[in-house]
Order: sequence, then C-alpha cells, then structure tokens
Amino acid sequence: MARPYDYYTFGSLENKKSILNPTDETDDVVAGVVPLSLAGHRLDKVLPEVFPPHSRSQLQTWLKEGRVLLNDEVPSGRMAVSGGELLTLDMPPAEPSSWVAQPVPLTVVYEDDDVAIIDKPAGLVVHPGAGNTTGTLANGVLHRYPQANRLPRAGIVHRLDKDTSGLLVVALSETARGVLIQNLENREVQREYLAVINGTLISGGSVDAPIGRHPRDRIKMAVTEKGKPAQTDYRIVERFRTHTLLSCKLHSGRTHQIRVHMAHLGYPLIGDPVYGDRVRLPSKASEMLVTALSGFRRQALHASTLGFLHPLTGEPLSWTSALPTDLELLLAALRDDSVATEG
Repeated sequence: MARPYDYYTFGSLENKKSILNPTDETDDVVAGVVPLSLAGHRLDKVLPEVFPPHSRSQLQTWLKEGRVLLNDEVPSGRMAVSGGELLTLDMPPAEPSSWVAQPVPLTVVYEDDDVAIIDKPAGLVVHPGAGNTTGTLANGVLHRYPQANRLPRAGIVHRLDKDTSGLLVVALSETARGVLIQNLENREVQREYLAVINGTLISGGSVDAPIGRHPRDRIKMAVTEKGKPAQTDYRIVERFRTHTLLSCKLHSGRTHQIRVHMAHLGYPLIGDPVYGDRVRLPSKASEMLVTALSGFRRQALHASTLGFLHPLTGEPLSWTSALPTDLELLLAALRDDSVATEG
C-alpha cells in the first residue's frame, strides 16, 4: 500500500528537516508539489490539498506569517497556481504543554515513532482538568513519550470517559496527529464498543440522531435538534432475561454518544450514573445477580476494537481488547441467571 503522504518531499532550504523526525529546538519544514490537476486554483485553497494534516485556517495563518514559500518565494494567497510548483511549509515549534509528566502506569498494546495504542482501565481520567490535575492518562503519556509534550493535548486525538474502559490512540508526531484527526472526521477509524443495556432488544439497528448539550442540565448531553450529527450502529451479541450485550459501532465521536443514544431508545447502559435509571431485575433473580447488578457502579461500556490505516505507512492496523474483570463477572452472573431459569 502506498504511503498516504508520498508527496512530501524535502526541498533545498538550509537546515530543512523532515517532520518524521522532529526535535524541540528547530521548526519543522516540509515540502510538497502542487498537483497538475489543481492548475488555475487559488493558492490558499490549494494548500490543504498539499498539506492535508493541517486545517485550512491554520495554513492561512502560516501563509500570512510568511511560513509558506512557492518556488522559494513568498507568495500571495490569492494567486493562481499552474501546477508543478514546489511548496514549502515552515511550521513553528508547538508550545510545550503545561501538563506534568508523571509515571502513571499504562497498558500499551502497540507503539512506534508515530502512534501508541493504550488499553485504558475504568476509573482512569484521560485529560487533566478541574479536580484531576495529575494522575491522568495524559500525565502518563507525557512521562513515557516526552515528544508528546510538543503536541496539543499530549497527542491524544480522541478520549474515553473516566469510567469507560478500552482502547484509544495517541499520536506521537504532528503528522500522525493531523492525519488521525482527519481520518476520525472522515469516519475512517474503526471503533467498536461492547455495552450491556437494561432491556431486551429483538434485533440490531442504527441510531442517527444529533447530540448536543442538554438544554436544562449543562453537565449532560442529549439528543437535540441543535446538536451535531451522530450515528451509532448496534447489533446483538448476547441476550439475557432482562438485559442485552451489544456491539456498538461509532460513525461519529460525540461526547457520551453510545450512552446518550441507547438511553434515547429507552435502553440505558447498566450502571450509568448520568443517563441510567433504577436497577432492573428479572423475576426471581438470584442473590448473585442482584449483587452483580446493584454493585456495578460504572457504565457497562468497553472500547473493544480499534482499527485504522497507519498515518505514515498506510498499513492497516487493528487491535482488540479483552473485557475487564468487572464486566466479565457481570456477564457471568447474567448468563448463570438465564441458564438457571431455562432449567
């Protein structure tokens, strides 16, 4: 498979260096050739095609700052290109993060120079914030990967809620970060979750409903006409007497998306402290099942599968995370109850 960014070439400017091997001391300079197919287009509109890891607004800022050269000359953003010109981009060094590097234990399932895949346990906060300034996954990332200090949000391009377990990706280079963000926006990253819901579904389906801030409770999200588009596909993995194990596939990445969509359907996740309701018990539930359901204190949600094309090589990559012990015990209790009832 071809590299997604084969068009990155390195021009003749002194001290030019590849963004594949950045350092903290110098700016990153990359170059690309204007495709012949874009002849006649304005330069400011061509730049995102030549340097796709970066947004149009960011590129326009760098253009105004004189960080973009066309054939080694400072161009006007409104000029038309002919195709075949050499464009060079001199990116300024990123501002160091104010977050503190700490030796937080991390379960790393894959790492190379550009990406790391981390299997997050339930209870670990992803980003520092009010009440959680240290001891987060981001603090651990900065300790293990000092180069992430140069990237926004320590290179973490998508997050998991504190009490959701499973896989997430961390970018370790600016190129990888830009490509991964773009791929997430284009729905080119495979993300599947296992969720245990209250209620029994007859079949799988899809929820296509916009999600935004709750109109009255600002700490919650909700399905609302003013929200952003959100789609969740779900299929039944296992059905119990009054609960169902689902596999959910995200086509977007809204805050609390699976939790909000399933609650919107009337099937909130077991243990969800924000969108859930009372514990639902089947008739004549065993003591073990009552204990398992009432004692499950987090949303029953696990990011089980993550896959994408490597942002630098284009190699297809995929990982699967085993269910954590608490979810395994919950499912075991639900299975035992179903078997006992059938008998």
